Amino acid sequence: MNDPISDMLTRIRNANDARHDTVDVPYSKVKKAIADILVAEGFVASADTLGEGTHKTIRITLKYEGKTKVLQGLKRISKPGLRIYANVEELPRVLNGLGIAIISTSKGIMTDKEARKQNVAGEVLAYIW
Repeated sequence: MNDPISDMLTRIRNANDARHDTVDVPYSKVKKAIADILVAEGFVASADTLGEGTHKTIRITLKYEGKTKVLQGLKRISKPGLRIYANVEELPRVLNGLGIAIISTSKGIMTDKEARKQNVAGEVLAYIW
């Protein structure tokens, strides 16, 4: 697998479109940080780590309001073949602030709002709305 973050986003997107309750993705620190951001921003209900050692997984519980999906869309921006970086002035606003951009900075993985607040820039990983 060349791009594990893209794989994670695709699994979440497919499970969300199929109206599954949960989706399991292989564990990594970066994926766990992205899942924690999705929980903190209210796009998914929970993200729990299961298993031990080398066979850990992250179980993401998706969130729905009636028949409406809370998570409307996910888009991978920076790919292994084409990295996209943004300085503080160029940090993207997704749907004029209704969505979030996930940024990988020197201070960790955070949303575009957090990055503006802490005045740091970095690689634009994904857009979530």
